[in-house]
Amino acid sequence: MLNLAPSTVSRALNDSYEISQATKDRVQELAKSLHYQPNPFARSLRAQKSKTIAVIIPERINNYFSQVIEGIESITQEFGYHLLVYSTHENLDTEKKIISYLVNGRADAIVMSVSSQTREIDHLENVFQNKVPIIFFDRICREIPTTKFITNDYQSGYNATMHLIEKGCKKIFFLLLSRDISIGKERLRGYIDAVKDSGLAFSESWVVQCSQDEARNLALIKHFLYGMDRPDGILASVEKLAISTYQAAKEMRLNMPKDFKMISFSNMKIAGLLNPPLSTISQPAFQVGAECAKLLMQKLTKPKQPPLEDRVIEIPSKMELRESSGD
Repeated sequence: MLNLAPSTVSRALNDSYEISQATKDRVQELAKSLHYQPNPFARSLRAQKSKTIAVIIPERINNYFSQVIEGIESITQEFGYHLLVYSTHENLDTEKKIISYLVNGRADAIVMSVSSQTREIDHLENVFQNKVPIIFFDRICREIPTTKFITNDYQSGYNATMHLIEKGCKKIFFLLLSRDISIGKERLRGYIDAVKDSGLAFSESWVVQCSQDEARNLALIKHFLYGMDRPDGILASVEKLAISTYQAAKEMRLNMPKDFKMISFSNMKIAGLLNPPLSTISQPAFQVGAECAKLLMQKLTKPKQPPLEDRVIEIPSKMELRESSGD
């Protein structure tokens, strides 16, 4: 219609410096009148890029993961990339299936936090061998030689436990979902070192293994809170266990922090609105997401970039003390 070569039209639509402004105006005006929209799928096939980043998380309801996704999007949108978000629901088989979808070019890169069941890593090694860029965050796989973003889980666990001890707690329970994932190991290690450094009579029964079943967690927490031999302090390694503890305390008519004190790893924005307000160790979730995305955009948008560096980047968490721990 404009008597121009297809290559000229393409360059004009992409605002190329090779095309005069007058020609760009003619092309864009006609494209607008024809309601023309580029086909992103055709473009991706031609360029052999999907312009998609896959984000794999263990669960969607955790505030931490939603904030990481916001951080990733704050960067990727500037470069025209969009996200595909997958949840493993803490299931290794689901995680393997998701990975199998992605190694065939469905996504240009992967940002991932592994499930609580992830012990074997053949599927993750397959990603690396297929040269799909992958970055781990929070729950990382140290064996894969790529960049990983973590926070200071050991030191945070240590500091939170010491805070409860300073508030007079002598029997502190640690609630966790998994001893196998990286964050569980490090937070537990910090807790145990703080208890032992303080000379408390530590017992293995103080480490309480919880599950993904909320009803079972509630029953378990109510069981150890029953009677006078209850713990006087609780450190929850994830926020869902803190919420279950609030529910148990309410049903048993226990007063926090009078009957026991609690602090939790949590990124809940409403932590200060709970009754009592919850003391938290908040991870730098948005910043972690943004840093993951910056690294990937540099890798994907600049030609001949080297493989992602095998290193662990630590961004510290922040402890916010409120009434639940006696502040």
